[in-house]
Amino acid sequence: MGLTSAAEKPWGRLEAWREIGAVDGLGDKFELVTDNSTSTGVPIAEGTMSTKQGGKLIIDRRVSGQGESPARSSPVKGFVMGSSVEGEGKVSKPVVHVGAQHVTCMADAALFVALSAAIDLSVDACQLFSRKLRKELCHDDQSSLS
Repeated sequence: MGLTSAAEKPWGRLEAWREIGAVDGLGDKFELVTDNSTSTGVPIAEGTMSTKQGGKLIIDRRVSGQGESPARSSPVKGFVMGSSVEGEGKVSKPVVHVGAQHVTCMADAALFVALSAAIDLSVDACQLFSRKLRKELCHDDQSSLS
């Protein structure tokens, strides 16, 4: 999912995927798109959160656990944003915290809110195909028999 500004020029890319293993999780990666190219980007944040319990998307270059190579190549410094996401089947009400140095206008704040909403939607979008569909999406076999 590419995030774009008002000029419709992509500035970031969010990837999300399902990780199944010892812990069922949602993998995510966010990167800044460089120039006009959409094939490469500068990694900003990458992690995994529990699909059952939810988790947080945090972009914070002060935290040493986010890997050294993305931090060195990234133009982003300090705390950027943080947002919590509920697990599958739970209604999320994400609260977005944004570093003041990264917001110069309302459009900047809106982009961080959009990123938070995108990761929240990814929890539902990355559900297993074996999960039962919501009631309103299921075909009623009883009505076709009569």
